[in-house]
Amino acid sequence: MKNNLKIMIFMVISSITLTSCYSYTSVVGKGAQNNVQVTKWNHYLFEGLAPVGVSDSKQMAGDAENYTVLTKQTFLNGLINIFTLGIYTPTTTIVTK
Repeated sequence: MKNNLKIMIFMVISSITLTSCYSYTSVVGKGAQNNVQVTKWNHYLFEGLAPVGVSDSKQMAGDAENYTVLTKQTFLNGLINIFTLGIYTPTTTIVTK
């Protein structure tokens, strides 16, 4: 009985801590031509269901016509999500010009 409880606790902890961070990339025009990066956090509530402050990638790119947009949940974003129990769920947007 104790073995089953230990295995179940291990499985629950593993499923929480070993989840992967998601990311998606958008290429505008020919994509990034240089390695100039602009980074900004996006702010969501309730596991991402309610956006509070979302970055504008077009504004972050400025006058560049060719750029790459990467939006992901970093380790720090995920850690904050865990500590707030999913109430606050940030992501990071990186625009590379």
